[in-house]
Amino acid sequence: MYGLARKLLFRLDPEQAHELVLRGLDGAWRAGLNPLLAARPHPLPTTVMGLSFRNPVGLAAGLDKNGACIDALAALGFGFVEIGTTTPRPQVGNPKPRMFRLPEHEAIINRLGFNNEGVDALVRNVEASKLKRVGGDTVLGINIGKNKDTPNEQAAADYLHCLGRVYPLADYVTVNISSPNTAGLRELQEEKALRALVSEIIEARERLATRHGRRIPLLVKIAPDLSDDDIDASARVLGELGVDGVIAGNTTVDRLAVEGHPLAGEAGGLSGRPLYGKSTTVLRRLRSRLPADIPLIGVGGILSGADAAGKMTAGADLVQFYTGLVYRGPVLVGECIEALRHRRDGVRG
Repeated sequence: MYGLARKLLFRLDPEQAHELVLRGLDGAWRAGLNPLLAARPHPLPTTVMGLSFRNPVGLAAGLDKNGACIDALAALGFGFVEIGTTTPRPQVGNPKPRMFRLPEHEAIINRLGFNNEGVDALVRNVEASKLKRVGGDTVLGINIGKNKDTPNEQAAADYLHCLGRVYPLADYVTVNISSPNTAGLRELQEEKALRALVSEIIEARERLATRHGRRIPLLVKIAPDLSDDDIDASARVLGELGVDGVIAGNTTVDRLAVEGHPLAGEAGGLSGRPLYGKSTTVLRRLRSRLPADIPLIGVGGILSGADAAGKMTAGADLVQFYTGLVYRGPVLVGECIEALRHRRDGVRG
């Protein structure tokens, strides 16, 4: 069924198709129709970071930046849904066109630039969701960032503002310092800047935990384009500071895997199948450098159950995808869960 829908959607501008899908899923859910296009996957209970996941397969940040479709996306069978990236103030992002499909490579290039309605709008959407009003079995992550016009020297204030606003609603919070589409953002991954920023955010989280009576996990999302030395430095800093988890990784600016494609020269982050090897290599190195008690979420290039299992073999505790949903549809959720079930049974056996 999704194959037919994809043919129609791929005739539209990628960003138009993105918005149409979100509206369609949300409309179907509100009308009482199950938006799931494949059989609902069986649970695969997983406990990570003290959180109970109905399964270890999640939706990566970027699809639902404003948290407007949480319930519909949860109905697709994900064990967790990550919304955002959100920023303190609304921003329009980069000029259009800013999303490009590379179907031959099952890939997307985007330079959206944290386009979102601001953290206050996201908070209102989350508060109105059924997931938060009556509870649910889908874990909710909220991904936070800084506004484009906020200098890096003042970035901590943006992250702290967002953290304070979303803290009562999130099951975990991700600090996004790795998008290639906000000028200078990745400089925050440099060792000294990373230590200063994450230290301040952790201190703020501890104050919020005391105020709210609950301590939510804090994760950091890093880029797949770091050198080995930079990966090692990031692991050292994040390990010493005791973050609750690391997401590896974001989109890549590397174009080697799509070299020669007419769209390869478009600026932005590349996601999808060409990212799998690069992101998995970073994941594997992080796993060997981070303390064993800091879990990893593997994301980047998952388009099959075998890909999800490969991330787990490389050291992931959970997996996420977004571009895979564009190319494969909701059936990919169940396929990944079943692959991870077989892997888990095989390991136990």
